[in-house]
Amino acid sequence: MKTLIKKRLLILGMGLVSCLGPSYLMAGPLEEEGLDHPYQEVLRTVHQAAHEVDDAWAVYHRAALGGTVASPALQATIEEHLHEARTLITQALEAARQGDNRTVEHLVNLVRIHTTHAIKGSQEPKK
Repeated sequence: MKTLIKKRLLILGMGLVSCLGPSYLMAGPLEEEGLDHPYQEVLRTVHQAAHEVDDAWAVYHRAALGGTVASPALQATIEEHLHEARTLITQALEAARQGDNRTVEHLVNLVRIHTTHAIKGSQEPKK
């Protein structure tokens, strides 16, 4: 009985955190950068990658709230991938603002690797 109560509290807490989490990190509209920015296309690339990170977080949250994450260790690994992806987005955005296309491309590729691992891990069935 105590285990069931703990599980429900954990699920409720995870739901609350996902709703109240750091929304400022989610990809918003691109307009804030200005349409006449000289590196608009590279900013658009970073913006798209940020949406991919948001999507990976959503896949993970559905799995975590549904209790289908394969193990606590995998859950920790998924979260590491997602946090690293968010950090890389911040770095890519800064590189885009400086016009460093090569760095942006490299960082966006790393973001996509991390989001792919997070999504695959989130979809791994429990054993």
